[in-house]
Amino acid sequence: MLRLAAPLALTELGWLAMAFVDTVMVGRLPDSATAIGAVSLGSTLFYTIGIFGSGTMLGLDTLVAQAYGARRLEECHRTMWNSLYFACALSPLLMAAMLAVVPLFSRFGLAPDLVAQTVPFLKALVWSTLPLALYFALRRYLQSMHIVKPVVFALISANLVNLTGNWVLVYGHLGLRGYGVAGSGWSTCISRTYMVAVLAAAAIYYDRKRNSGLWRASRRLEMWRIRELLRLGLPAALQLLMEIGAFTTATFLIGKLGAVQLAGHQIALNVASFTYMVPLGIGSAAAIRVGHAVGARDAHGAARAGWMALLFGACFMSLAGLTLFLFARPIARIYTPEPEVVSAGATLLLVAAVFQLFDGFQVVATGALRGVGNTRVPMLVNFVGYWAVGLPLGAWLCFRRSGGAFGMWVGLCLALVLIGSILVAFWSRLLKHMLAESKSPALAQATPAKQKAGP
Repeated sequence: MLRLAAPLALTELGWLAMAFVDTVMVGRLPDSATAIGAVSLGSTLFYTIGIFGSGTMLGLDTLVAQAYGARRLEECHRTMWNSLYFACALSPLLMAAMLAVVPLFSRFGLAPDLVAQTVPFLKALVWSTLPLALYFALRRYLQSMHIVKPVVFALISANLVNLTGNWVLVYGHLGLRGYGVAGSGWSTCISRTYMVAVLAAAAIYYDRKRNSGLWRASRRLEMWRIRELLRLGLPAALQLLMEIGAFTTATFLIGKLGAVQLAGHQIALNVASFTYMVPLGIGSAAAIRVGHAVGARDAHGAARAGWMALLFGACFMSLAGLTLFLFARPIARIYTPEPEVVSAGATLLLVAAVFQLFDGFQVVATGALRGVGNTRVPMLVNFVGYWAVGLPLGAWLCFRRSGGAFGMWVGLCLALVLIGSILVAFWSRLLKHMLAESKSPALAQATPAKQKAGP
C-alpha cells in the first residue's frame, strides 16, 4: 500500500505545484493583481467544468483494477480503449460548456480589465480539455495495473515543461513575443499534451515489456463498457463536483465580508488543499488495492487494503492537524505580513486542524468504496453533508449570527465530520457483508462492479 500510495500522493501534490507556477509567473507582470485574478478566475471555471468530465474516468479504478485482480488483462485493455473513445466524444461538449460562460462574464459584475485578461487565458486553457481527459484515462488505466512510475514522472517533468513554457510565452523569450496571461494558458495546454504523450509511450512500453496483449485486444467501440464506466464514474464525478462546489460557494459568500476575511479564507483553503492531496493519493491507492482484491475474490485482502489505507490517511492527517494547531500563525505569516490577514487566516487554520482527520477519512473511504464498485453512497453522503447541513449552517452562522468566515468554516467542519464518520461506518458495514458472502459459494455475486464477457 505504501509503495503505491506514496507516488500517487506525490502526483497529486504535483497538480498544486503546476498551479503555483502559473500564479507566480503571471504575478510578475506589470498589473500583477489583475493577472493573478485572471488566472484564478479562469482556472476556477475550467476546473469546475473540466474536473466533472475528467472525474467520470474514476470508474476505471473499479473496472480496470478488478479485471487486473482477476487476471483478465484483455478486459483491462478493452476498457482502456473505450475510455479513450469516450474522452474524445466528451471533450468537445466540455469545451463548448466552458466557452458558453464567457459571454456571461459582463453580467457577473467583474471589472472590465479583469475580464479582458481572463477571456484569452480561458480560451487558451480550454484547448487542454482533450489532453486532460486522455491523461486521466491513461493514468487510471496504468495505475490500476500497478504501473505508477510513469505517472509520477509525467507530472513532475510536466511542471518543468510548464515553467519553461510560462517563461517563454508569458514574457516572450527565444525569439517569440510575450502573450501575457494568455501565454500561461497556452503553456498549461502544452504541458498537458506532453503528459498524454508520456503516458501513451509508457502504456506501449510496459505492454511490450510484459507482453500483456494490448494490441491483440479488441479495439472495437463497445457501448456497454462506456455505460458501465458512466455508471461508476458519473456518481464519482458528481461527488467531486459537490465537494469543489461547496468550497467555491463558501468562497463567494465569504467574499461579501470584505477583503481581509476573504484573504484569510484563501490562506486556510490553500493550506487545507495542500494537506488534502496526500490522502487523495492514498484514496486512489485504496481504490486500486481493494479493486485487485475484489477481482481476485479475496474479501479478506480487500478488508486489509482498505483499513491499511485508512490507517495511513489517519496518521498523516492527524499529524497535519497537530501541525496546523501548533503553528497556525507562522503558517499564515508565510502568505502575508499583514497582521489582520494573518489573524483571520490563523483562526480558520485552527478550524481546519479540527477537520483534518475526518477529511482524510472521507477521501480514503471514498477510494476504498470505489474499489468495491460503490460510488453512489459517497455522492449521496457528500450531498447531504455539504449542501443539506454544512453550507446552510455555515451561512446561518456567518451572516445571521455574525460569525463571519469562522462561522462558515464551522459549518464546513461539521460537514466533514459527518461525511468522514458515515463513510467509514458504511465501509465497515460493507466489509461485514463481503466477508459473510465470501464464506458462501455465491461470492461471485458479491462483486459490485458488473463484468460482462465480450465476444
